[in-house]
Amino acid sequence: MFGKNFQRKYALTDQGVRNTKKGTLWTVVVNLVVMCGIGILYLLMGDFMNTLTDGTPLPGAVLPVVLAALFVLLSFLTHLQQYKATDGLVYDQVRDTRLSLAERLRKLPLGYFGKRDLADLTETIMGDVNRMEHVWSHVLGYLYGAYISTAVIAVCLLLYDWRLAIACLWGVPVAFALLFGSRKIAARSSEVTKAAALRVSDGIQEALENVREIRAANQEERYLAGLNEKIDQHEKVTIRGELTNGLFVNAASVIMRLGVATTILAGADQVLSGQIDFMLLFLFLLVITRVYAPFDQSLALIAEMFLSQVSADRISEIYEMPIAEGAEVFNPQGHDILFDHVSFSYDQKEVLHDVSFTAREGEVTALVGPSGSGKSTCARLTARLWDVTGGSIRVGGVDISAVDPEVLLTDYSMVFQDVVLFDDTVMENIRLGKRGATDEEVLAAARAANCEEFVRRLPQGYRTPIGENGARLSGGERQRISIARALLKDAPIVLLDEATASLDVENETKVQEALSRLLTGKTVLVIAHRMRTVAGADHIVVLENGRIAQQGSPAELMEQGGLYRRMVELQSKSAQWTLA
Repeated sequence: MFGKNFQRKYALTDQGVRNTKKGTLWTVVVNLVVMCGIGILYLLMGDFMNTLTDGTPLPGAVLPVVLAALFVLLSFLTHLQQYKATDGLVYDQVRDTRLSLAERLRKLPLGYFGKRDLADLTETIMGDVNRMEHVWSHVLGYLYGAYISTAVIAVCLLLYDWRLAIACLWGVPVAFALLFGSRKIAARSSEVTKAAALRVSDGIQEALENVREIRAANQEERYLAGLNEKIDQHEKVTIRGELTNGLFVNAASVIMRLGVATTILAGADQVLSGQIDFMLLFLFLLVITRVYAPFDQSLALIAEMFLSQVSADRISEIYEMPIAEGAEVFNPQGHDILFDHVSFSYDQKEVLHDVSFTAREGEVTALVGPSGSGKSTCARLTARLWDVTGGSIRVGGVDISAVDPEVLLTDYSMVFQDVVLFDDTVMENIRLGKRGATDEEVLAAARAANCEEFVRRLPQGYRTPIGENGARLSGGERQRISIARALLKDAPIVLLDEATASLDVENETKVQEALSRLLTGKTVLVIAHRMRTVAGADHIVVLENGRIAQQGSPAELMEQGGLYRRMVELQSKSAQWTLA
C-alpha cells in the first residue's frame, strides 16, 4: 500500500511515508475505539429494554459510569495520538520537503532554470507544498485509516448478519466508485486552475519587476486591465472546478446515505417476520452513524486528493530531475583550463561546436565575438553550471564532469555583469565569498576592491543594510562588492563575464584597478564586448556562431585581420562618432 509508487504519487519523503503509516494506524485505532463506545451504548440500551419488556431490574450505575469514564479516557488518548501522528508530524514533513526541494534545486544543472520561470518555481515551493500539507495531514492518514477500519467493521457485521450488513454498506462502494469515476474530470479541472493561478502569479511578478518601464511608457491602465482579466479568469475556473467537484462529492454522499433507508426497510421486514429482534436492528442503526461519519469526511478528502495530484506531480518532477554528480575530491595538477573539442546543445539547438583552446595558469585568456557566439556558454561550461554534450573540459588534467560541482567551484571565483546582492549589510554581502571569514579579512578584501570610498558615505559604514539586490547602491558600487567577494575567496581560477560592460568611465577605472589585484597569478577567463577591455590579454579566442574563428595574442590577431580586427576597427569608429 505504501510503496514507491505511493511515495511518488503524493510527493512524500521517506519520513513522510513513515508518518502516513503512523497516521493511518492511529486513525484505525480511533475509529475502532469509537465503535466500542457504540457497543457500550448498545449494552446499556439492552438492559433498559429488558427492564421495559420483562421487568428485569436495571444494574447499578457503577458499571456504566466506569465504562463511560474508561471510554472517554481511551478516546482522548487515542485522538491525541492520532493528532500527533497526522498534524504534528506533518509540520516537520513540510519543513523537510521545502528544504529537500531547495537542496535539489541547488544541485540541478543551470539549463533546468532556463525552462522554468521564477514564479513557477516559487509556486511549487510555496503554493504546491501548502496544498500538499493539507493532503499529508488531513487526507492520507484519515482516508486510509477509514478504509481499514471500515473493512474490519464490515467483516464483523457480515458475520453478525450478512443481510443487514449488505443493506447497511452497499452505498459505500457505489459512492466511492462515482468519485473515482470523476477522477479525470477533477484532474483536468485542477490543471486548468493551476495554469490560471500561474498566469496571475506571472502577471503580478512581471508588474513588480517592470513597474518603472510600465509607468515610463504610460501603460499602467492597459497593464492593470490585463492583470485584472487574468485574476477574473482564475476566479471563474476556480469556481467552476469547485462546483464540479462539489456536485460529485454531494452526489456520492447522498448515495451513501441511502444505506440508512435500506437498513431500516430490510431490518423492519426481518423484525416483523421474526427473523431478528429489535435490538439487532437498533445495533445496526447505531453502527451506521459511525460507519458513515469517517466516510462523510473521506468523500471530500478524496476530491481534494484528486485536485492535489497536479501539485504532487510538480513537486515530484523536481525530485526526478537528474542532478550533476561527481567525486568529492578535486586535486588538479595546476589550473590550466583545456577545452578539448567541446560541443554543447541547448533545447536540441547546437550552441558550441568543436571548440578547443587552453587558458593557462598565470595568464588572461579572453573570449570575444558577436552576441550569441557562445562566450558566456563557455564560461558556464568551465564552471560546470552546464555539462558539455561532446568533448571534455579539463582543469589541471582532471575532467570536470567527474567532479562534484560544489567541490569544483571551491577553486573558482566569478564576477558577472549582473551582480546579485542580498538584503543584508555590506559586510555580510562581502563575507559571502568565504564562509567564516573574520571582519579583518572582509575589510582587507573591501579595501583591495576600492569599496572604502563609497562605504564611508553610508550611514553605518560596513554595517549598513543595502536593500534588496543592493537597491541603495550604484552599479559600480555593487560591482566592487562582487569583486571584494572574489578577492576574499582568493580562488586560483577567475571567470569574468562582462564585469565592466555597464559602467561609466570613472567606475570602470576603479573596477579595473580592483580587478588587477584579483587577477595576479590566477587562471583568468574574461568575456567582453569592448575590445579595449581585452587589449592586455595574453591570449584571445574569437568565437563566431559557436565555433572558433581565430585565436592568438592581440598583436597576432590584428596582423591576421579577420573578425577580431574588424571588431576592433568598428568599435574604434563608434568611439570617434560618439566623440564627434
